[in-house]
Amino acid sequence: MDMRLPIACVLIAGGAIALTMPLGEAEMAMSGEMEAKGDGVTLGAVQSATGPSGWGGEVTLSREYDGHFYADVYVDGVPSRMLVDTGASVIALTGDDAHAMGIYWDDAEVMPVAQGASGTVYGVRAHLPRVRVGEFEATNVEAIIVPQGLGISLLGQSFLSTIGDVRIADDRMVLGSR
Repeated sequence: MDMRLPIACVLIAGGAIALTMPLGEAEMAMSGEMEAKGDGVTLGAVQSATGPSGWGGEVTLSREYDGHFYADVYVDGVPSRMLVDTGASVIALTGDDAHAMGIYWDDAEVMPVAQGASGTVYGVRAHLPRVRVGEFEATNVEAIIVPQGLGISLLGQSFLSTIGDVRIADDRMVLGSR
C-alpha cells in the first residue's frame, strides 16, 4: 500500500489539531503520535539560539486560505516554505527540500523514524546546522527527512522551542516576545 497519502493526512491533521490548542496541550496530545527512534545522520554541533537583543523581535504569520500558517524558513541560507506545525516534535523535511538544501542520504539509511496514527513513518534523522525564520536563528536543529510521502516540509518544535513564545490570536501566529 502506498503510504504517502495516509502519512500526509496524519501530519496535516496533527497540525490542524495543534493550532486549536494552547502550545503545551498540543505537545502533550501529539507526543504519543510521533516518537523519535534511532540515531541517524548528524550534520552540526551543539544546539543554541541567537537573535538580536536576546530574541527581542517578533515574526507575525497570517493564517492562509487553507487555515494553516506557513513560514519562510532558511536552512543554511537555502529558502523553504514550511507549514508551521506546533504538534510536530521536530522539523520534517520533504526529500525534495532536503536535496535543495544540499542534504543527501543513501537509501540504506532510511529507517523507521516515527510512529503516526496510520503507521510507521520512514526517513532519515539529521541535524540541520543553521535554521532561520525572520531574525530568529538556531543551530544544530534536530530534523527528519521523509524521502517519500510528505507533501510539504514541517517547521516543528525542534526549532519553535528555541524561540520561547509561540501564540495564536485570531488569524495571526506570533513567534517571539510578548
